[in-house]
Amino acid sequence: MESSSETIKVGSRKSELALIQTNSVIEALKKHYPQMNFEIVKMNTTGDKILDKPLPKIGEKSLFTKELEIALDDKSVDFVVHSLKDLPTTLPTNLAIGGICKREDPRDAVVIHSKLEATSLSTLSKSSVIGTSSLRRVAQLRQHYPHLDVQSIRGNLNTRLSKLENSVVVESNEETSNGTNPLKYSAIILAVAGIERMGWKEKISQVLEPSELMYAVGQGALAIECRSDDEKILDLLAPLHDRTTVLRVVAERCLLKKLGGGCSAPVAVNCTLNAQNDSLSLEAGVWSLDGKKSLKRTKETTIKSNEEPPKKIAKADVLFAGIKAGKLDEHELRLAQDLGIQVAEDLIKAGALEIMDEARAENETPEAKQIVEDAKKMASSGQAEVVKS
Repeated sequence: MESSSETIKVGSRKSELALIQTNSVIEALKKHYPQMNFEIVKMNTTGDKILDKPLPKIGEKSLFTKELEIALDDKSVDFVVHSLKDLPTTLPTNLAIGGICKREDPRDAVVIHSKLEATSLSTLSKSSVIGTSSLRRVAQLRQHYPHLDVQSIRGNLNTRLSKLENSVVVESNEETSNGTNPLKYSAIILAVAGIERMGWKEKISQVLEPSELMYAVGQGALAIECRSDDEKILDLLAPLHDRTTVLRVVAERCLLKKLGGGCSAPVAVNCTLNAQNDSLSLEAGVWSLDGKKSLKRTKETTIKSNEEPPKKIAKADVLFAGIKAGKLDEHELRLAQDLGIQVAEDLIKAGALEIMDEARAENETPEAKQIVEDAKKMASSGQAEVVKS
């Protein structure tokens, strides 16, 4: 796509992290198209508005993307920037992921209250309260750290860090004068990539390896969503596709899609691509909410094109869990897709769906269903704000 003086409108959530991520995508595009102008259209999503309920009770990842996708659909914006882990594996039929930037660290991190001497989860005192909005983290923490009290915490990164630092840390059994034991966070769990994008690396007390806490599907990667038939924008975004990242997240998202998972079921992955021999390895697991039941399965495949040099590229109409792969080799992408499906099938044979159904049942109370219905009614009420970049 040739450089142009036209203006491209870019949709983004309003949070500081979302805007940092959106601006990083714009800067990457400007390296390819220096004469092109961009405007950021900021929006609040329904998920951003409902901060008094645990994330799994809201029920759907799409509540963090719906307003942005409505803006895409009515052509108010040309593309939107997401954290890939927020995007469902099945997108609206007229939308697709047109670009996936190079993945940053996908692991999770522990941020411990600044007044505590502990440096890791294992050194926190019994019943210390750990805040997280993710069932995936809840289940694994309860499995590996049963001495800790894992509780919900909501809000953007700034809000969650503020809630942590404003906690008056007391001994776990201490009560207030009225006899209650209020929620006081000793630590919170956040994605390493988000913390580092905010410039807060020094706040990290411990990075959790996948052997302790496997990460979310797509975590650490940025995805650019656009209209699936907008060839001009698809061409614009194609240079941002990072091959290694795309292959990894195709495997991860195809696994999750086959399992039928989402934020209401604890599913986690660890996926790597060996640069020396192009061996793609995918480990995935599911957990019960109390962490007492778990299943893990691992497979790997060699990613290699049918042809040398590869000439077969992804067809324009082919999607891999919502991803339009630009100029990447279709055979390689199908191998990644098949790997994800095979690991999911292995988990299903071992009883993963039963464990996932139990987890969902614990969250799908009448109250939770009403929350989802109310949230859907809110989804188109946000007002957009245009900011020039």
